Amino acid sequence: MKRTAQLFLVALLAGGITLGAYTYFFEKPATIAFPKNEGTPFITAGLPSSPKGAGINEVDFTIAAEKTVNAVVHVKNMTISRGNPIAEFFYGSEASQRPQIGTGSGVIISPDGYIVTNNHVIAKATALEVTLNNNSSYEAEVIGADPSSDIALLKIDVERPLPYLAFGDSDNAKIGEWVLAVGNPFNLTSTVTAGIVSAKARSISPGRNQSFIQTDAAVNPGNSGGALVNTNGDLIGINTAITSQTGSYVGYSFAVPSNIAKKVVDDLLEYGKVQKGILGISALNAESPQAREQGLDEIAGVYISGIEEDSGADAAGLQEGDIIKQIGNVKVTKFSELTGYLSSKRPGDKVNVTIDRNGKKMNLPVVLKKKQTEILPVMRMEVKNLSKEDQKKFGVKNGVKITNVPQQYRDYGLLNKVMVEVDDEEINDVEDAKNLFAKISKYGRTSITLLDENGEKERLIFQ
Repeated sequence: MKRTAQLFLVALLAGGITLGAYTYFFEKPATIAFPKNEGTPFITAGLPSSPKGAGINEVDFTIAAEKTVNAVVHVKNMTISRGNPIAEFFYGSEASQRPQIGTGSGVIISPDGYIVTNNHVIAKATALEVTLNNNSSYEAEVIGADPSSDIALLKIDVERPLPYLAFGDSDNAKIGEWVLAVGNPFNLTSTVTAGIVSAKARSISPGRNQSFIQTDAAVNPGNSGGALVNTNGDLIGINTAITSQTGSYVGYSFAVPSNIAKKVVDDLLEYGKVQKGILGISALNAESPQAREQGLDEIAGVYISGIEEDSGADAAGLQEGDIIKQIGNVKVTKFSELTGYLSSKRPGDKVNVTIDRNGKKMNLPVVLKKKQTEILPVMRMEVKNLSKEDQKKFGVKNGVKITNVPQQYRDYGLLNKVMVEVDDEEINDVEDAKNLFAKISKYGRTSITLLDENGEKERLIFQ
């Protein structure tokens, strides 16, 4: 047995020596040749590939669509148009009145029948009808509307709970993220289109504080008021606008971010009107000649060109020349990003503002206040709420101070006086003044009651 083991070890050692000698003397080493000047080779074999392919095939829209289609409704708006005034004179007003029908979409946001849509969908309506995805129809009541954000809130009375969508957080939406636009434009049950978020904080009308989500999901006029949802089915926007010379979809559309829409809806339910929290700054337009001359058009942020007296910005120590770089958790590179964030806040809310002051980064907490100044409709006068000094000086607690007037009214001695009444209706603040002036006619007779610094009252009549 011992001899057998010795013979096995000798045979094993001999075999190893033979194999090594053959490899050394007879087998040539393997070589890999690469052509010259073709750069570093990349080995791709063996990398995993998706069985579904790349891009849209890996995105599942079905869950989001199933959650959304039954919560989107068709909204029918009936208005009465005025006809020819000459025909009215001879045949009466009823003979010349013609009903007109407008349509749009809406989103159910509560099981008891609250519906959010666009203000322009329901504007001037004499009757509103809402049709659900199951073809049930209901008469709708307008709870409130906000033309500046183009959001309106409707209510229908239902016996059973309805499918609905809860508001998501539009601040978390990312550029390039897949979204679905769901509307009910032709009363044919809900229609779904897909696209991506093309841009955020987009402003499409100069001079207006807008902050839209831009998407390339197909949206046509009848989709106004419909839902913009992400692939989880979260409501991140209310589809509201397209830019088109033909009136039809041309490649991109715009939605009111859900954070703004939710705040408007909450305000309408709680206060009956929108509560706007104002920072209290004026900003230099980055595209203005003044900004270009100073090189401010290349600044990423909002350049503060003025601070409103008695505003939150004034109390917090913001200064002219500061550059706002961030507010809350939102980075600010342009004015619409700032206004978009503020549109979701109320007076009394505290926000953290990050600024660049002469190259030094600073964080300042600011308490937002009600709007202190307003340019009044029709007469275009600028007025502001009374400060404590103004109240003491003029001996009143309510009213608005006239801080600027158009050229045609400068000879009336209006500047720096306090307006306390319009057409015998009392003015408490700039919001009252704005609403009262919105009611007057350019061609009617308007009386304004003023106080001067001595507390003497005078009344002016404009025709």
